[in-house]
Amino acid sequence: MTTSKPIPAVSFQTARSGVSAKANALGMRVMQERAYNKRGEQYLLIKSPPASGKSRALMFIALDKLHNQGLKQAIIAVPEKSIGGSFVDEPLSRHGFWADWTVKPQWNLCNAPGVDEERVDSSKVKAVGQFLASGDPVLVCTHATFRFAVEALGIEAFDDRLIAVDEFHHVSSSPDNRLGSQLAAFIARDKAHIVAMTGSYFRGDAAPVLTPEDEAKFETVSFTYFEQLNGYEHLKALNIGYFFYTGRYLEAIEHCLDPSRKTIVHIPSVNARESTKDKVAEVNEILHYLGKWTGADQVTGFELVALPDGRVLKIADLVDDSDPARRAKVLAALKDPAHKNDRDHVDIIIALGMAKEGFDWIWCEHALTVGYRSSLTEIIQIIGRATRDAPGKEVATFTNLIAEPDASEAAVADAINDTLKAIAASLLMEQVLAPRFTFTPKNKGPLPDFDYGPAGYQEGKTNIGVNEERGQYHFEIAGLVEPKSPEASRIVQEDLNEVIAAFVQTKTVAERGMFDEETPPQELTQVAMGKIVRDRYPELSSEDQEAVRQHAIAALNLTQKAKGLAMGAVSDEDGEIRANTALIDGVRQFAMDVRELDIDLIDSINPWQAAYAVLAKSMSESTLKQVQAAISAKRTKITPEEAKDLAGRAVRFKRERGRLPSITAADAWEQRLAEGAAAFMRFKEEGRYE
Repeated sequence: MTTSKPIPAVSFQTARSGVSAKANALGMRVMQERAYNKRGEQYLLIKSPPASGKSRALMFIALDKLHNQGLKQAIIAVPEKSIGGSFVDEPLSRHGFWADWTVKPQWNLCNAPGVDEERVDSSKVKAVGQFLASGDPVLVCTHATFRFAVEALGIEAFDDRLIAVDEFHHVSSSPDNRLGSQLAAFIARDKAHIVAMTGSYFRGDAAPVLTPEDEAKFETVSFTYFEQLNGYEHLKALNIGYFFYTGRYLEAIEHCLDPSRKTIVHIPSVNARESTKDKVAEVNEILHYLGKWTGADQVTGFELVALPDGRVLKIADLVDDSDPARRAKVLAALKDPAHKNDRDHVDIIIALGMAKEGFDWIWCEHALTVGYRSSLTEIIQIIGRATRDAPGKEVATFTNLIAEPDASEAAVADAINDTLKAIAASLLMEQVLAPRFTFTPKNKGPLPDFDYGPAGYQEGKTNIGVNEERGQYHFEIAGLVEPKSPEASRIVQEDLNEVIAAFVQTKTVAERGMFDEETPPQELTQVAMGKIVRDRYPELSSEDQEAVRQHAIAALNLTQKAKGLAMGAVSDEDGEIRANTALIDGVRQFAMDVRELDIDLIDSINPWQAAYAVLAKSMSESTLKQVQAAISAKRTKITPEEAKDLAGRAVRFKRERGRLPSITAADAWEQRLAEGAAAFMRFKEEGRYE
């Protein structure tokens, strides 16, 4: 075993202000009130983490659109049947609102029997048509049912209606994504209202959710993880860590699975390299590790396992699907509203492909996932299962159990890829959990409601302002390019995490950032990030593209540099794991430690350094060297596109310094600029550019 316990890659300490749970006179929590204030918008995008109340926010908005804005009906589409339960009847007037939320049983199609959701169910499509012809206000169905209904009934059948899409990251601007194509058609027709909701707006494949021109029509409501967790009453900390093991995961899981904590265990797919290919046997082995199996509860179907101390664990097995009746009994017991607030109802859930998106178990303290998941969106969703606030629950943990690369394995490359993806997920989560950053050029002036310290805002100096209530930091950066167009300004304000997600999901960026010592940081921050921004937002001017790039790199690097300042705080001298509070405190510390924040400084920071430090603590030296050698062996060469970008930066270098970059310079980035300029001339002579 390489590590005796998981190493936290991310540790977030909450303020426990209780703000996110407090309701106003209408019964709305902070995020819901923020969304309701935008209820008049035709196109509304709500970005908010799990457990922040998106479902109820939609109820408030939909009721207003139906009663006060002249819309005929509301159709709510959810990705799977189980999430339809989030939209059952709610007596909102009991808490101060002017109407109640009701859905007639025949119009909650998530509760209706039917065929596999990804196949056409003619009965449900017919039901959607019947609903549209009725005078009833609300229908709930799956994304699949909605897609098939639109195909059968046509876009125009939904005129003057609200279409609400839950878990909006399932949509993609790709032509192959049918729901995305249909939404684009709705927006082009411009006769329906759309409310889109998601806790993770980026997709695992890094494809844009909407085209830029369609996205620009949406008004965005953002409620961050930082605001959500800081506003809890009970939860003190969220820890995210990785546990690297050798051999079988079933022999390593005992080091991570604590039977005293409420846990969801996600075992690997039978197609994953971590799997033994016998999922039922894996569950049985986990049960055997925990204690002695004594039978199954006749009412719930939960497995009963006696611990050595006499306590009996109630374990929900969502893996064995050989007996549909038993599986249905277990699912019904987990969803039973009578036990929603019963902490002792179930102790551990073992799942495969379930208990992720939209699954609501507020008592979950630990999400233990075996094998890296290919999608960062899925990681965010799994972490969200553990971040509900509940009495007596002070620490939430996500642990990813990952196989170490082994030189004797044929799948060394796969193991390295899993490791890189795990670290990419930790970088992204660190950024998602960070406070919101606002960047302006130096001496642009103070922002309202920001505290600039005892001396206040000072002309001629680099100022740092803080708004503790909103979790926002204002940094002045010398040489920063400001966005000029409204779209670029929107991207900088709302979409930096999506840009960063695309950056960290690029495998070559992770490889070179962590393991290629010859790669200058600027090649990642300027060239790689520059390409991502250009590809993602081709309609922006080059100046706006550079503004987006600078803001994204500044946000990522400030978070990572702050974390790096306190890497020593991850474990103390006796090896005991402690909380790393550098995420918040270190941002300010880093900003104060440097006399001037300028964009050249930001670009010269390697955002992967802190990730490498965590990896070095987690893996053996020989394995780490093996990974490094495997990466270095396939160092990428300059492509024509990279050469063109480097040549452009070489021109700026000459304009700023009065000379061309030198291939013999001591500075690695200047060398790279010279190499790029030379390669550009060579490619140009070869006719590689049009």
